[in-house]
Amino acid sequence: MTAIITSRPAQGDRPAITYRAAGDRHVLVEYGEMTLDLELNFFVTAVSAQLAGVRVPGLVEAAPGFRSLLLHHEPALIDRRTLIDAMEEVHEAQQSVRSLVIPSRLITLPIAFDDSASREAVRRYATTIRQEAPNVRDDSNIDYIVEYNGLPDRAALYATVTGTTWWNAYTGFFPGLPFMFPLDPRNAITVPKYNPTRTYTAEGAVGIGGPCVAIYPVDAPGGYQLFGRTVPIYDILARHDVFRGDPLLIRPGDRVRFVPVSEEQLLQMRREVLENRYEYVIEDDPFAVSEYLAGAAGVHAEAETRRTAREVAAAQMEVP
Repeated sequence: MTAIITSRPAQGDRPAITYRAAGDRHVLVEYGEMTLDLELNFFVTAVSAQLAGVRVPGLVEAAPGFRSLLLHHEPALIDRRTLIDAMEEVHEAQQSVRSLVIPSRLITLPIAFDDSASREAVRRYATTIRQEAPNVRDDSNIDYIVEYNGLPDRAALYATVTGTTWWNAYTGFFPGLPFMFPLDPRNAITVPKYNPTRTYTAEGAVGIGGPCVAIYPVDAPGGYQLFGRTVPIYDILARHDVFRGDPLLIRPGDRVRFVPVSEEQLLQMRREVLENRYEYVIEDDPFAVSEYLAGAAGVHAEAETRRTAREVAAAQMEVP
């Protein structure tokens, strides 16, 4: 027995679409093949934005993933077939991926690398869970990230993180947690996650798992390798004006640019957030997919050279 309700093949540069049953009140819409392809996420983000402006009676919520949309619906108001028909209308009205201009914001965030809060999380892990973990060195994950990616030193890692903008493909797992990928393919990095996971991570910590960079919105368990910390990105109490309309700072389709600061500067900024004095830097900046693709094509050879070097280095590393 299959969960697939129906599907349709790719059409031109539009991805294939598969509709899956996901319980009594949900339908999972999957786009394309199971690959790390930002074009698929651009399509998901655009469809999600378009769906937000279309009233579909009985549709409660559409939650985007990297290459999927999870549709929560009320069966008493709309059945699956009618919901899928409504989605097909949205898909038909959607532009081809490469001509998309996606509503987006550019958010500039400070980052303190090798901060004490992240080091404390690593120290607790080494003390209470797994002292011999290969990714834990002197209460830090940073040297492991550096070596796994074949980088010459910590400064090269920091330059990699700050040298690109990071596309928030989707938000989830914890409230407000962004899953971000580099828009400059030359700055791609990857690393395996903790095994087993930590029981503690400080709110605001920045880490990487696989090819994805995330910011922890709350104190929480976690498995990403930590390399820094930033200002709060989630506050349901809205202690700062930026959270008054939405407790989540970073939306799907937003881009994040990191600017390095000292830990002393970061702690002062974090105090200013709680006192409603910090000025978040947020710019409306629509994202043109065609411009992104042209830029990525122009650096493809260099990105491939770096990818090969990463794979050679990773093959020599112990995995947690």
